[in-house]
Amino acid sequence: MKSSKTQDKAAAGGKKAAGDGSMPLTGHLKEMRNRVAVMLVFFVAGVLLCLYFSPQIVTTLMDLGTRYNYTFVYLSPQELLLVYFSISLIGGLVIASPVIAFEIYAFCVPGMKRTEQVFFALALVFGGICFLIGVAFAYFITMPFMLNFLIQFSDGIEVTDSISIKEYINFLMTVFIIFGIVFEMPMASVILTRLGILRAEWLVKGRKVAIVVIFLVAALITPPDVVSQVMVAVPMIALYQVSIFLSRLVRKRNKAEKEKEATQGTRD
Repeated sequence: MKSSKTQDKAAAGGKKAAGDGSMPLTGHLKEMRNRVAVMLVFFVAGVLLCLYFSPQIVTTLMDLGTRYNYTFVYLSPQELLLVYFSISLIGGLVIASPVIAFEIYAFCVPGMKRTEQVFFALALVFGGICFLIGVAFAYFITMPFMLNFLIQFSDGIEVTDSISIKEYINFLMTVFIIFGIVFEMPMASVILTRLGILRAEWLVKGRKVAIVVIFLVAALITPPDVVSQVMVAVPMIALYQVSIFLSRLVRKRNKAEKEKEATQGTRD
């Protein structure tokens, strides 16, 4: 009888815990495993889809160079196949990124307040949008200028440009990823300010140092000429200014929320 009563109490306690939204560690681990499995399924599906269309994707990227009279070769039998695989892996990650973002959000949201849930969702959405804007900026503006500038070095000398397709694609992917990350600067400032780690005043005080660092970064990721560095540095500086503006807005909102909570606490 005692054992049956004990089991009933344990069951009742488990129901109560479930009603409170709590979950044991094993439950969290199982949920994480299931969500990771979903991410992997969509990632693999995206990789296979991009692998099927990889010749068309590579041709589209080659068009950036062929319009400036670049000619491409592959230097080993497996090089073109490796290019297809690398493109497919990156493309699969891009295709699966909305699902990955949703699964991360769904896993974290039970432990958040309503305002935190909305903020986290908006951060994921606008973070993805900012990354895509950075890639588009690199594809339509930065890369054409870079490729046109670099090909001009062959003028006046007897040399034929036969570019390795692997090196060319790696160069494009590197620039795309760098610009995508750089365009995340405003979103990063919003998140850090929301968490209380960053303040707009610090960004303003460190602006001169930041500009120097930006030009150094631009010099590392662009060809060795001033024009290319300026083309990269100017958008980064503009993003830094946008980060300051957004950080101030978030700071004011945080302050207003704290004052509202304090007022409600006083009334209670």
